[in-house]
Amino acid sequence: MGVPEAVEALTEKATFLRESLQKSQTITESMVSILGSFDHRLSALETAMRPTQVRTHAIRRAHENIDKTLKGAEVILGQFDLSHQAEAKLLRGPHEDLESYLEAVDQLRSNVKFFSSNKSFKSSDEVLSHSNNLLAKAILKVEEEFKQFLSSHSKPVEPDRLIECLPNALRPSSDTPGQQGDSSGKSEHKSLENAVYKPPVLIQPRILPLLHGLAQQMVQAGREQQCLKIYREVRAPVLEQSLRKLGVEKLSKEDVQKMPWETLEAKIGGWIHYMRIAVKLLFAGERKVCDQIFEGMDFLRDQCFADVSANSLAMLLSFGEAIAKSKRSPEKLFVLLDMYEIMHELQPEIEIIFEGKSCLEMRESALSLTKRLAQTAQETFGDFEEAVEKDATKTAVQDGTVHPLTSYVINYVKFLFDYQSTLKQLFMEFEDSDETNSKLASVTMRIMQALQTNLEGKSKQYKDPALTHLFLMNNVHYMVRSVRKSEAKDLLGDDWVQRYRRVVQQHANQYKRIAWSKILQCLSSQNLTSSAGGSISSDGGGSSSGASRAAIKERFRSFNIQFEELHQRQSQWTVPDAELRESLKLAVAEILTPAYRSFHKRFSPMVENGKNPHKYIRYTAEDLERMLGEFFEGKTWNEPRR
Repeated sequence: MGVPEAVEALTEKATFLRESLQKSQTITESMVSILGSFDHRLSALETAMRPTQVRTHAIRRAHENIDKTLKGAEVILGQFDLSHQAEAKLLRGPHEDLESYLEAVDQLRSNVKFFSSNKSFKSSDEVLSHSNNLLAKAILKVEEEFKQFLSSHSKPVEPDRLIECLPNALRPSSDTPGQQGDSSGKSEHKSLENAVYKPPVLIQPRILPLLHGLAQQMVQAGREQQCLKIYREVRAPVLEQSLRKLGVEKLSKEDVQKMPWETLEAKIGGWIHYMRIAVKLLFAGERKVCDQIFEGMDFLRDQCFADVSANSLAMLLSFGEAIAKSKRSPEKLFVLLDMYEIMHELQPEIEIIFEGKSCLEMRESALSLTKRLAQTAQETFGDFEEAVEKDATKTAVQDGTVHPLTSYVINYVKFLFDYQSTLKQLFMEFEDSDETNSKLASVTMRIMQALQTNLEGKSKQYKDPALTHLFLMNNVHYMVRSVRKSEAKDLLGDDWVQRYRRVVQQHANQYKRIAWSKILQCLSSQNLTSSAGGSISSDGGGSSSGASRAAIKERFRSFNIQFEELHQRQSQWTVPDAELRESLKLAVAEILTPAYRSFHKRFSPMVENGKNPHKYIRYTAEDLERMLGEFFEGKTWNEPRR
């Protein structure tokens, strides 16, 4: 193809392309025009549809409001139905079905709350007024029912029931009516530490939830004080009656002072028993009832218990106070220790049972009595020590035996050691715990020293110095022997025992010296002279020719008189301890018999060769030994010789 053809072909293609572009532009302009027309139409349509949309939205909102209103009306109508149902139950009263009645009160209170917060409808005020009146009447019936229900299920506990709740060790034995198990001594004390007590059922368990519900309704209605008043007026007398039936009585200090000791001692024993029963059974049971009825109502729970138990506890504590404040005397120490012991034992339980601010005064009263008893017991202890030292009884024991004061004091001390743990606890009220053992030992030693001092004073009443020492020997020996056989030995120690045993031996030696030195002089060969004034030969088996028969007779005669006087007098004396008595007889025989046998062997031939030898030589050595066996037996004057 030549150039001209190529240019022509290219021109044709360019022309075709230009025409195509022009057509495309025309089509585009047409489409723009058409789309613009659509936009105009849509705007017009939107404008036309807007009122319809507004009406549709309004209709939808109206439907929603209608649904909401219908639902609200349905709730209100439901509350009306519930109110009518509750009213019907309340009008029937609580007697038929107390639980349903209490549920109805709850429902009515809920309805009142609902209508109080929904006052937009026309009759709300009228409905509220009616419901509140009905609720007020219902609460009055709740109060009446609470009082009636509580009263009908509150009865005093009979003593037999209480006794059955005690551990076996504390129950009175069948053959000793009126005596309590704890009166048998301290041996059972340890076994009581883990004893099980079974508090009596004061109100049946099935009744307690109903009383709880009634109390709860009164509290929700703001009637706490009325609830407290009803509970106190019903339960307090019942508790007091339970104690009176048991034997508790209110005694003043004056009543206690006028009472004979035997009667008072019995009443103290009873009080100890009553305190244990009251705290462990009655007060514990009453606290349990309060806790269940007023569960979730802490203030009312504690206050009700405090109000119910206040008079009963005061009645018990007042007797203890009267004893603690009464005139002190030695015989009261042990009952004071018993009273202190039971109060100290019960103190932890009192702290638990009488917990809370409402019971603070009662807890303090119990603790105050415990401390007062401890103080009085300690002062009585001191009084006893002083009384022993200053005891001025003039009653003398004629036979030199153990003085009643000695046996009384020793028994007193032995009893003290039965209370050793109690005394240590008592001393801890006033001393450091490390000093309690030394304190008890110190007090006991002072009592023993006071007794010895007093006995030395009493011994001076005897005209015969030998009897003075026999008396002191007997009494100090009794002290030593009693200590050795008791727990006091461990506390006082071997040094104390050995020291006082030496005192016993010293008095025994003094007795022998004073009682027998004079008669032994009769058996001495010294100063035994002849009628010519010459001395007798004193070699062991030498001649007795230097001694006059008259002098020998006088010695035998004097010996006989003295020995018979000693026998008559000292066979009426008493050494009550068999071992000490035989020991003393042997000691006398060891100095008298050999001396008499020697004198008899040496000088009796001179008398036997004369007239009436039996007038002077009345006894053989064996006769003396037999008669010495009758010494210290406490024989009476008209009792024949053995």
